[in-house]
Amino acid sequence: MTTENRTGRGRVAAVISVVGEVLITAGLVLALFVVYSLWWTNVIADRHARKEGEKVRQEWAQAPSGGGNSAPRGLDTEDGIGFLHVPAMGRNYEVLVKKGTSTSVLNEGVAGYYTNPTPAAMPWDSSGNFTVAAHRDGHGAKFHNIDKIHNGDPIVFESKDTWYVYKVYKVLDETSKYDVAVTDQIPKESGKTKPGRYITLTTCTPVYTSRYRYVVWGQLVRTQKVDAQRTPPAELK
Repeated sequence: MTTENRTGRGRVAAVISVVGEVLITAGLVLALFVVYSLWWTNVIADRHARKEGEKVRQEWAQAPSGGGNSAPRGLDTEDGIGFLHVPAMGRNYEVLVKKGTSTSVLNEGVAGYYTNPTPAAMPWDSSGNFTVAAHRDGHGAKFHNIDKIHNGDPIVFESKDTWYVYKVYKVLDETSKYDVAVTDQIPKESGKTKPGRYITLTTCTPVYTSRYRYVVWGQLVRTQKVDAQRTPPAELK
């Protein structure tokens, strides 16, 4: 083998070595990004949401009770309006609900109620649709297990003074992310044609994408006043 051939092969080997190192580095960076997106953002968001939830409960304990099914005094604040409980999504599942569905809100590891294009009705309103969204992966992934919800399952919203118990009656496992009609105050896509007291949960689907939306609809079946011990309704026991 001539010196020239050996030099040429040496250069090829050096190039391959450099390319290999670059690919390995890129792979490590990608792996770290995935870990950050799907794990570390959950850790940070859960930590933040836990503190926010504790703050709301402390405010409730210090504030006077409201009356009836109207919004308790001081409840609808930027800190959060209450807690969503969905047994089908996990034992002791609880998520704080705040105002708005922007990325900055949902990235806090909470659920948010819609303010546009159709503002959500509140659970204590006489009629309307309480429309709520949360991330399905990353940043707390509070609706990750939304596909575990089935017709007949309970969804409970806890305010300062009242438990609002809903029953799931329709699930839409895929629709366009531009299908804003799913949050209408009368959710006709779910089969309803008359005003009522509804709840709608929405999130992205399939998991780890934002291509489509997953939707769950429920209807209020009863309310229960919160007692001094905050005894949960039977649906959460």
